[in-house]
Amino acid sequence: MTDFLLYALLGGLGVALVAGPLGCFVVWRRMAYFGDTLAHSALLGVALGVLLDINLSITVTAVPLLMALGLVFLEQRGFLSLDTLLGILSHSALAAGLLVIALLPDVRVDLMSLLFGDLLSVTMADLWVIYGVAAVVLFMLGILWTKLINITVDHELAAVEGTNVALVRTALMLITALVIAIAMKIVGVLLITALLIIPAATARNISQTPEKMAVAASIIAMCTVVMGLAMSWYTDAPAGPAIVMSAALLFTLSLGARRRD
Repeated sequence: MTDFLLYALLGGLGVALVAGPLGCFVVWRRMAYFGDTLAHSALLGVALGVLLDINLSITVTAVPLLMALGLVFLEQRGFLSLDTLLGILSHSALAAGLLVIALLPDVRVDLMSLLFGDLLSVTMADLWVIYGVAAVVLFMLGILWTKLINITVDHELAAVEGTNVALVRTALMLITALVIAIAMKIVGVLLITALLIIPAATARNISQTPEKMAVAASIIAMCTVVMGLAMSWYTDAPAGPAIVMSAALLFTLSLGARRRD
């Protein structure tokens, strides 16, 4: 196996490993639009990194994190409903990112790779970042798992039992921002949320407990990476969309299993 294909496989599996359990909370808490907003802000991070001549890994991570904190602040102040805030910030961030890229003088940016990913360009340095962030995310999810389940089931009851609901929700948003930042190179801005949602939704059809669903979602996400890379290799299709289509296929098959139950 050539190095670039091995790196692509390892990078995709690293992202899939954390996208599974995190995607479960995205599905349970109906945070799909939140994921889209952070993904669009990652594109703005790329544009700012190029404009200011800053390492793109820093800006692509920092901008979604700042966006997540901004959403928490605005939601707590009650200026607008969360879905309205997400709609405003999501499209504004995407438009701002595209506008900055378009206006940059003498800079050529591959918009297709930003929007739909470029998994085959993953390097060893990218792998260190992916697996480092994955380790941090899994550690945080392990620590917060019970509290996250509690606030998902009933946040008012969780608050009565002593859980700092605002802090736990903020932590979940920041973790989501981190995963989106590392997933951007794998499936791109427009497909990141699909990698979070579809494997988790598939696992929901075949799982009976939250823990089993989280494990199943990771396994399914990793299977979609392998299937998508194989499709890309043999058909010369873009890897990001191929991964998402593989996830959609597995979800469709899981509907049959759910009906039999």
